[in-house]
Amino acid sequence: MKLPGRKGVRSLFHFLHVSMTVPLRMMKKGSDPFPFLLLVFFCSFYGTANAECLVRGTGDLGIVIERASGSVQVVDTTAKTSLFRVEGLGDLSHASAVFSRDARYAYVFGRDGGLSKIDLLCGSLVKRVVQAGNSIGGAISQDGTLVAVSNYTPGGVKVFDAQTLAQVADLPAADEAGSLSKVVGLVDAPGQRFVYTLYDAGEIRSVDMHDPDKPQMQRFRDIGRLPYDALITPDGRYYIAGLFGEDGLAMLDLWQPQQGVRRILDNYGKGEEKLPVYKMPHLEGWAIAGRQAFLPAVGRHEVLVVDSDSWKEAGRIAVHGQPVFVVAQPDGRRVWVNFAHPLNDTVQVIDTRSLQVIHTLRPGKGVLHMEFTPRGEAVWISVRDADTVQVYDTASFKLLAELPAEKPSGIFFTSRAHRTGL
Repeated sequence: MKLPGRKGVRSLFHFLHVSMTVPLRMMKKGSDPFPFLLLVFFCSFYGTANAECLVRGTGDLGIVIERASGSVQVVDTTAKTSLFRVEGLGDLSHASAVFSRDARYAYVFGRDGGLSKIDLLCGSLVKRVVQAGNSIGGAISQDGTLVAVSNYTPGGVKVFDAQTLAQVADLPAADEAGSLSKVVGLVDAPGQRFVYTLYDAGEIRSVDMHDPDKPQMQRFRDIGRLPYDALITPDGRYYIAGLFGEDGLAMLDLWQPQQGVRRILDNYGKGEEKLPVYKMPHLEGWAIAGRQAFLPAVGRHEVLVVDSDSWKEAGRIAVHGQPVFVVAQPDGRRVWVNFAHPLNDTVQVIDTRSLQVIHTLRPGKGVLHMEFTPRGEAVWISVRDADTVQVYDTASFKLLAELPAEKPSGIFFTSRAHRTGL
């Protein structure tokens, strides 16, 4: 517990004076003052101990990952300010986060296998467990009671109680030969399910977690070589895994899983030489805008456009470099793209109607992530090498604010708490 500041001390003395004077005046002459004084002591101690916790809504809060220092900042997206820094979260070099249903708690998934629960209103670390040797993200269940973590080492998925972080299930990721596989692309899905892919085994798994003691698993094998990441469409129907080992994507219709996995955009780069890949692209940006999906092309300076009715290629957009995140604004009107090294100082904006790049920003070296405010009037961009987070107006592209941050990477807002797959 931190000591209160000067104003806090004055407030405390005022509270004690009023709290003691009133009941003492009310006591009958000759009565024992000890019960009143004891009550005052506990009330004043409780008030001081919780003085740093905020009493406010959480709908415009979020966190910024500080990857080099193992810390996060809790931020206010309305005031465009930082509220707290929470430290001691381990290796956050590839960290992501999800939020509780009430948007008070953030669950941060560290690269070192750490799962951390953070209280956004108090700016405090509630609990941290190290559940594996190397992990790569996670998800929270449809009803908000379970948190799942996907692991590289030793592989598999572990599931925890969202309140206590007690482990409730262990889902190994072994192929038919018994070899363990890295797990990627873990998302929540309707029906209290988690869906994920096995990178080494080329497999998608869907797990019903209505009874954590008896998870019900469906396996979809031979989906393609080296599925590296995945997304789920906003309606929770389609799960799409990108393939690093070949051109194409694997799509599973979760409404009709009996139909199996369907290949889409097969051989989209046939006959073309693939460039060296400096950073794996991400699909979890939800680049679904209206009836179109916008996806990064592996090893190419292109964004692929897919008709989400037929799931056939509808176009390609030449961009500045190899896309990493291709993220749609909440209204779907524009898509924002950042790029891999060495062209990672740039962000380009694509108009989803004309399929043209309409604006280019250069925030600085090491642009790692973008996150839109809940209704999309602003976008927050982490610029690692400048140790800053920049906030832009999405209509005018004007820089609205800059917040200092230590090697910032992922930015996650509490609006994700109410969206499938995030």
